[in-house]
Amino acid sequence: MSYITTTTGKHFDPAEPEEALLDLYDIAHSLAFVCRANGHMRIFYSVAQHSIACAREAIERGHGREIVLACLLHDASEAYLSDVIRPVKKDLPYYLEVEARLQDMIWRHFIGRLPSSEEEAEVFAIDDQMLSMEFRQLMPEELGEDYRKLKREFQCEYRDPAEVVREFLALAKEHGVC
Repeated sequence: MSYITTTTGKHFDPAEPEEALLDLYDIAHSLAFVCRANGHMRIFYSVAQHSIACAREAIERGHGREIVLACLLHDASEAYLSDVIRPVKKDLPYYLEVEARLQDMIWRHFIGRLPSSEEEAEVFAIDDQMLSMEFRQLMPEELGEDYRKLKREFQCEYRDPAEVVREFLALAKEHGVC
């Protein structure tokens, strides 16, 4: 078997993804049930919550639809692969190749194009700043002071995954993804 069965019952092969099988509900649901840092947090805090927080930060900064959606979907490939932590991911060239191909497909499918290099840099700057905030609030140590660059007040807290799925989908819909 070279596929996963998604929440909606699709058979999806992450190594050879079919764009027609991408499903926003599958992504939102999966990410709402995947804990950041492989669960090494003080509380359950999902990848979907992180993605929503990044998108809301992009909105606060006045970014347009593409960057907001790129922030919301920047970890979407993890719904089909896994949340591999940065210290390990850098040593997995095949994983990085599969992840990049899948992530690009997701961005093209839901945003209509790939983010420009400048847009992608902004998305990952927000991602790093949010990670710094998450470490500050949810870990036994801090990870730099990038969190100080965030424009909005933010509190990492446990939320019911079903509520997170609804917010993820609503945020996508508000920005033109049906």
